[in-house]
Amino acid sequence: MIVVTGRAFSPDADPITAPVVLSGDALVRSANPQIGEMLARLPGVTTSGFAPGASRPILRGLDGARVPVLLDGIGALDASAVSADHAVALDTLNIDRIDVLHGPEVLLYASDPAAGAVNALDKRIPRAVPDKPFTLAAQGSYGTNADAWSAGATVDIRLAPRLVAHFDAGHDHSNNEDIGGFVISPQLRGQVLGDAAALRAAGNTPDADSLLAQANARGTLANSGARGTTLGAGLAFIDTGGNIGVSVERLTTTYGIPPRPEVGNADPVTIALRQTRVDLRAGLAVGGLIDRIEFRGAYGDYHHAELDAGVPATLFANKAIETRLEAIQSNRGGWRGKSGVQYGINDLAVTGDPLLPNTTTSHVAAFTLQQYRIGKLDLEAAGRFEHTGVTAKPNGLRRGFNQVSGVLGLALHPTDALTLSIDALHGERAPAAEELFIDGIHDATQSYERGNPLFAIERSNGIEGGLRYRSGGVLFAVTAYATNYANFITPVPTGQAIQGYPVYQFLQVPARFRGLEAEASTTVMRWGDRTLTIDGGGDYIHATLKGIGPVPRIPPLRLRGGVEYGSAALNLRGEVEWNAPQNRVAANENRVAAFTLVNASATWRPLGADSPLSLILSGDNLLNVSGRLAASETRDFVPIRGRDVKITASVRL
Repeated sequence: MIVVTGRAFSPDADPITAPVVLSGDALVRSANPQIGEMLARLPGVTTSGFAPGASRPILRGLDGARVPVLLDGIGALDASAVSADHAVALDTLNIDRIDVLHGPEVLLYASDPAAGAVNALDKRIPRAVPDKPFTLAAQGSYGTNADAWSAGATVDIRLAPRLVAHFDAGHDHSNNEDIGGFVISPQLRGQVLGDAAALRAAGNTPDADSLLAQANARGTLANSGARGTTLGAGLAFIDTGGNIGVSVERLTTTYGIPPRPEVGNADPVTIALRQTRVDLRAGLAVGGLIDRIEFRGAYGDYHHAELDAGVPATLFANKAIETRLEAIQSNRGGWRGKSGVQYGINDLAVTGDPLLPNTTTSHVAAFTLQQYRIGKLDLEAAGRFEHTGVTAKPNGLRRGFNQVSGVLGLALHPTDALTLSIDALHGERAPAAEELFIDGIHDATQSYERGNPLFAIERSNGIEGGLRYRSGGVLFAVTAYATNYANFITPVPTGQAIQGYPVYQFLQVPARFRGLEAEASTTVMRWGDRTLTIDGGGDYIHATLKGIGPVPRIPPLRLRGGVEYGSAALNLRGEVEWNAPQNRVAANENRVAAFTLVNASATWRPLGADSPLSLILSGDNLLNVSGRLAASETRDFVPIRGRDVKITASVRL
């Protein structure tokens, strides 16, 4: 099942627990080393698509520092928000489910509710004592595109009646991706062919031939391979009165950045990423007004090197600590809630190219989410105060920001099947270190990026309304939202070039976002335990920078339709996804043509619905079309993946 909702307080969900977005067979079917790719089919979600090895989720056209990617409520503690070429340090093979959050719940973790958040819940610190001496879960897959394979396994061992140990390991490997057409876009190809002709006319035949070869490259995306390994262990004491657990993880990933066409075709960049992470989780049952108290903390030691011809050119190192302490209230006459405090600090050091000064970013926050039910009406209120400090170490320049954010919402349930909801949001976000201080050539993004140390707090005001109907085999849900930003921060291509690299200037201007997301499904036939279901969905975003024009890198209208046969042992699904052309592009951006994807999958559970073994055969982009993601910075020379047929096996014992 796939459910996308921002309301924590609904008739069919615990009011303090985020709704499940991806779990079970749907999670296995979507398995990918990059979390952005895993979520890309959900309404309102796309992926940054910078490279096959670096793909962050984009929510409602917003990304980077605005969309925190969390592991059980704690940040990834990496450098993925600094730049689109940086992968998220997250072990996707060790995840139980992924939640996409919108509305009041976002303020539990971040100060900008308009964007949303992604929270992945992993298995590394056990949450329950196994009934058996041990439990085993393993998953492996092979995909024909890029000869890609992955394998991972976890085991939980009951050491004592209340003590559980966990061990896990995973590995993935892929070669250069296959694509459906030319590597570079028609607009860029025309420019490169013109440059090649000019060089040939000037007598520079070697460089002309080099550019001509790059212009005509097709079928394979150079330097797009990736490989990664994770090892982890955890230990937890679990009792009815409380629990405490700790885990450690070592993650390594190496992936290539496909090169932008240029004279001489310099050695492409490869990124080697390493992280050691230690997590702590504890809970204590209290009783009375406070039902329980929970603590989460993590330490991350992150490094990555951007390699030119195997030689480190730029090194990023980030040491971070983040902690959360929460008090969860008991349900008293329909009133319940959660309040807490959060603290985090990270030291980011960049050596090699003078791109970004060494910086320290700290934040301390207090938050609350309160919910009250009166008959058929749910009332919600969430608030967050946060202080953020950003210091550039070389010159001691420090910026401090106080942010106050809030959300008020209500949900009306006229019948058990129908829910009407509305939220009013105010968000405040402090500028990130890279938005303030970045200034230089970034080899991996193949661009010159320039920030502004005088940026102010980014503020947003918005409203979101939704309708959800579920009865029998019919489901319909639609969400509409409107957000106005003051001091919206975004990098804009200027059309200039420095040493051959396009210049991206961070600007801060008013912006307006409008969007719509919809899903519907109906069971058209039912016989015994077998069903035939038709479903569809779509999303659309219209975003404008006041006085300038369209916001850069906004996804176009997207529509999806599918047919699914389901039974206890077998599921068959076919779907078509249409991505409209994106003609509303920023100045100095190229338009993006429409493309249509045809996908299919078959899931077989040999022993029925409760089978410990699941086998999934899936085919993505079966027609091998060539397409480009409008949300990607590298769309002109990184197209979507071509045809991919994948077999996946999942075992739980």
